[in-house]
Amino acid sequence: MQSSDMESTQRTHTGLSSTQALCLMSAVVLVALNLRPSMAAVGPLLSAIRDDVPLSFGAASLLTMLPVMAMGGAMFFGLRIGQWMGQDRAIAVSLLAIGVATLGRLWLDSAFQLILSAVLAGLGIALIQALMPVLIKSRFSQNIALCMGLYVSSIMGGAALAASFSPLVLQSTGSWRAGMAIWAVLALVALLVWMAQRSAPAQLKPSSAKVGESFFRSPRAWLLGLFFGLGTASYTCVLAWLAPYYVEQGWSEQDAGLVLGFLTAMEVLSGLIAPALANRSRDRRLVIAVLLILMAAGFCGLTLIPRTLPLIWPCLLGMGIGGLFPMSLIVSMDHLDEPRRAGALTAFVQGIGYLIAGLSPLLAGMIRDITGSFEGAWWSLLTVIVLMLLIVVRFDPRHYRQRLE
Repeated sequence: MQSSDMESTQRTHTGLSSTQALCLMSAVVLVALNLRPSMAAVGPLLSAIRDDVPLSFGAASLLTMLPVMAMGGAMFFGLRIGQWMGQDRAIAVSLLAIGVATLGRLWLDSAFQLILSAVLAGLGIALIQALMPVLIKSRFSQNIALCMGLYVSSIMGGAALAASFSPLVLQSTGSWRAGMAIWAVLALVALLVWMAQRSAPAQLKPSSAKVGESFFRSPRAWLLGLFFGLGTASYTCVLAWLAPYYVEQGWSEQDAGLVLGFLTAMEVLSGLIAPALANRSRDRRLVIAVLLILMAAGFCGLTLIPRTLPLIWPCLLGMGIGGLFPMSLIVSMDHLDEPRRAGALTAFVQGIGYLIAGLSPLLAGMIRDITGSFEGAWWSLLTVIVLMLLIVVRFDPRHYRQRLE
């Protein structure tokens, strides 16, 4: 009888039974695993790609930059598309786009085609990332921080898988195309599971909030977007260039890929731990500040003494970046209680943020082409972290509501 009462309570708060919630969260995790392999596989395979396809470091940065920019632009339309198509169908179509773009890399023979596949995957990723915060806010309202942590950690887990195993596929098949295209299998699995489960299609209750609500005139929304963008700039830059940096330090492509995989594994761990710690208080500033300090220490070590304790610096970076990503979204969602408005704000924040972050791989690649080293890029990101420490002081939860009115 007690179990029945608990399940009834769960339905009251979330609209789902415990079993339905578990099935939905499992599907969310599988979908999230597909949101980074199309980009994370590039860095460890870059040397082999450049041997086959003429690419400067600046041009190679487009393989990370353009998907991120596409993600930023598409964020502003994601909720409208989701409303038009239906949430579950929009996510299914997005997974299909990611799978087609990834599989298509088996037959690519030019830089333009490779970049085009990256943009298509980026559009699919953007639509999913616009819709998922709304789903989590509405369906897991009692455990938003924990569920967002699991969702974002799964995103980073997908990056870890791609960074670690793509070089192994290259080694076993002799083809970088196979190392990139194999992740279409993961997209197919996620698509089948998403279509099979029946919790996702549940629609949100009618709301007075408009899906197309604009936050362009809100200084706080812009500040949140800037903060998310600067943090994600570190993530995208490390994702694109850490493996090539270690190759330049004398490591093999496989070992450099494993280092990137190790870093993203630390991101997954931190993505679970940081939101759990932050869930104890509505004031998230201390946790975020600690994460930023870990990132600063990682960039300092990576620049000054990369060959001394070489796994410590990726570990610190992973712990900082991995926790910062979900915490940036959680702070944005904290500002508003109503799921649709919170989702619209989060989409705006990600849109602005990804447009900012998309420039970082290009700038780092240009710095590498000009100076012959990535060290200038690491120092630039250290400066960005100092700016973020100044911004985070302003995220006082007592003033959230009035900042967005």
